[in-house]
Amino acid sequence: MSDTRINTETARRPYVLVAPNGARRGRSDHPGLPVSIDQIVDAARACFEAGAHGLHLHIRDKQGQHALDAGQYLETMAELRRVVPEMDIQITTEAAGLFEVPAQLACLEQVRPDWASISVREIARAPELAPHVYGLCAEQGTRVQHILYDADDAALLKQWQKAGIVRDGQVDRLLVLGRYTSGQQSAPKDLDQFPVDTSPWMVCAFGAQEHACLAYAAQQGGDVRVGFENSLTDQTGNQWKDNAASVSALIAMLEGAVE
Repeated sequence: MSDTRINTETARRPYVLVAPNGARRGRSDHPGLPVSIDQIVDAARACFEAGAHGLHLHIRDKQGQHALDAGQYLETMAELRRVVPEMDIQITTEAAGLFEVPAQLACLEQVRPDWASISVREIARAPELAPHVYGLCAEQGTRVQHILYDADDAALLKQWQKAGIVRDGQVDRLLVLGRYTSGQQSAPKDLDQFPVDTSPWMVCAFGAQEHACLAYAAQQGGDVRVGFENSLTDQTGNQWKDNAASVSALIAMLEGAVE
């Protein structure tokens, strides 16, 4: 992936997915971070109005901890479809250090989502279940977005695709720049660690350079994921008022690059 300016004649506006909360942050990190169903739905509506196309959905239990509870997922999704019916919904199967692969598989089976993000390195903790995870998604029509943290994850995905563990058509990728670490600051050049691939891809990035990373990804033809799961601030370190403010600023930046 080369660091070149986008050709405005062939430019495309990327698909924008918003990740408003994630598995680890809470309202003590930002008072506008949504945790309850009502808060998630309100954030989704505001982000959709700001221009986001889809929602990357995390749910929390009564203690505010990351959850994969099927009933709560279904309840939240039903409310989202009522309030913002045109917004795509992607659930997460993220383990976040709390869940093993059988729980992730059970979540997919019980929720039967249209779209789910699945980390290949997390599923690799129980490789004997990998064919069941991807086979189930193929059978029930769940679109898979593979979460890749580095080139090793990308190589594992290729291996599983070649072996038929990952099914035909399960090609979408989320390339993650950075991690949940203190002071994490991703940079646009972090994208270059991933091998070039013609399959659809999306980028998320941690830290104050989130928007710069996403703009760089868009220049290279990728889609983007933005929101409080990955960054709470703009490039100067000032907190966004809410997720919708971050979405609006990102879309203005992206539209300025292609106009």
